[in-house]
Amino acid sequence: MEVSFITSAFQESHYPPPDRPEIAFAGRSNVGKSSLINVILGRKKMARTSSTPGRTQAINFFLAGERMYLVDLPGYGFARVPFQVRKSWGSMVETYLMKRPNLKAVVVILDIRRDPGRGDMDLLGWLNKYGIDTILVLTKADKLSRQKSTARAKLIREALGELASDSPTVFSAKTREGRDEIWEKIERIIAV
Repeated sequence: MEVSFITSAFQESHYPPPDRPEIAFAGRSNVGKSSLINVILGRKKMARTSSTPGRTQAINFFLAGERMYLVDLPGYGFARVPFQVRKSWGSMVETYLMKRPNLKAVVVILDIRRDPGRGDMDLLGWLNKYGIDTILVLTKADKLSRQKSTARAKLIREALGELASDSPTVFSAKTREGRDEIWEKIERIIAV
């Protein structure tokens, strides 16, 4: 698949034209969002990865195979940036989610080793309220045994209750576990 970086947007006027379906990726800082996007796209350094939370500070658009845009949203949570910058990210992301007519779904990313936090619950609740489809992905599965991963996925699903419309996909950037399942869910959504 041909993949290219399109633009980094800080406001609506920077977005590419809404001429194809879009799938956005959201999660707290340092959850493995950029690594997930790189594995999904089959590229090592398309989305910028870092061990420092909060490196994604704009909305980044990638063209995937001329068919769709994949959109990397800034992370929320413990990013080591000034409060005003974090606050501006929130309004920037909310504007994107509310106004983008070709947004088909948001891949909501959680670390399988952590319980869902307030930001995770708020995001899922907000997406549900506005009828935006979600694909729930639990990253960093290679950090746990298969048995522990299965148990954690079940616990997280139960903790999310009605906020989780589908079973989460367990994912590892290291082993690529879950990659095909995520693509299947994306393909199903954009086919509608």
